Amino acid sequence: MSLARLFGRLGYQFADQGLLQTALTHRSFGTPNNERMEFLGDAILGCVITSILYDKFPDLTEGQLSRQRASLVRQEALQIVAQTLCLGELIRLGEGERKTGGSQRASILADTFEAIIGAVHLDGGAGAAKSVIERLFADSIASLDPSINAKDAKTSLQELLQGRRMGLPRYEVCEVRGEAHDQEFEVECVVAEYDLRCRGVGRSRRTAEQVAATGALSTLQECIR
Repeated sequence: MSLARLFGRLGYQFADQGLLQTALTHRSFGTPNNERMEFLGDAILGCVITSILYDKFPDLTEGQLSRQRASLVRQEALQIVAQTLCLGELIRLGEGERKTGGSQRASILADTFEAIIGAVHLDGGAGAAKSVIERLFADSIASLDPSINAKDAKTSLQELLQGRRMGLPRYEVCEVRGEAHDQEFEVECVVAEYDLRCRGVGRSRRTAEQVAATGALSTLQECIR
């Protein structure tokens, strides 16, 4: 995919395309890379989404707003946005990462997207970054239903099991990949009574647990219908 098509999908034209190239460069490729931009973009994305939700849902509590924000900025959600932008075709990876499918790895796609938000901010300012985020998340935000998403997956799974007088799910860390500043956790959710095991991956143990719980909850809801 050409950069021109990416500009069209972002709704933003970079004045300094060098910033975009850095945003698209994974650390495995060399330096400069997108780690610092990812750090910046993560903060900007969280701030803008928080502001949008604050205005859209004036009656929600802090906890409810936090859960809505988490559903939008979790790794899996950012991966989907990155895939709609076809970022996998443009990310510059080292040979090892490229051969092992790094261009479609959730953590790399999510981090690259956040780096691009950081790059837009550096290139065009806070207003430009806000406009890009509003454009890319418009449909997701419009489809939010706090009455449905009031509880996170771990809470919903726990309440489902307790309602059936069953034991609580158990969460086990299967693997931790990457260096301390760029880790990826793989966690397994175990529901002993159903002999059910579902795995989740995330940039923190908490996120991975939520992903695993989502899978377990979905499976159980199908089983008990």
